[in-house]
Amino acid sequence: MAKFKFKLQRELNENEYIQIIYNTMKIEEPDFTDPRTLRKQAEKILQQKKEKALQDEKDEADAKKLLHELQVHQIELQMQNEELLKAYEAAEEALKKYTLVFDQAPMGFVNLESDGTIAELNFAAAEMLGDRRFSLMGSNFKLYISDESRTVFSDFFKRAYLTHQKEACKLMIGNDSKRQIYVEGIVIENDNNCMLSLVDVSQLK
Repeated sequence: MAKFKFKLQRELNENEYIQIIYNTMKIEEPDFTDPRTLRKQAEKILQQKKEKALQDEKDEADAKKLLHELQVHQIELQMQNEELLKAYEAAEEALKKYTLVFDQAPMGFVNLESDGTIAELNFAAAEMLGDRRFSLMGSNFKLYISDESRTVFSDFFKRAYLTHQKEACKLMIGNDSKRQIYVEGIVIENDNNCMLSLVDVSQLK
């Protein structure tokens, strides 16, 4: 009796399993002989195609937008490069003009560091100091001032750095052949150097 019940139960389980597989197959494989099922499936496929087409269009639009932005950015960089090149050329031309005016000016110009070291000077200043221009650069301006004028120069130089305004004095330069010069100086804010202008006033006594 027990064996019969087990056999019956087993047959029922197998039948249920077969029924489940059959139902699953029915779900996975629509009956396309049914017009409504066929239409529903066709609409589903059409919708999927539309969505894919829309996504493709979006991807293409994004790619075109990115390409456009890259092209615009490239043009902007080219324009910036052209402007920088123009600015560089203008600055270079201005520097040439400044150098020409500075070097060939009839009055002396000397650019001093805060300790009195000569950073730059023109030909007129070199002639006043009695040496070649490139030999003078790097030396201290105080070395070319006569003993009697060194205190005057020290006071003048201190005032220039304290007030950051134009200061002036008269100095005697040279030891053997002395000459009197009128000096104006102002501290340059950006590099903290003092720019001097020198005028020989020996002949004006």
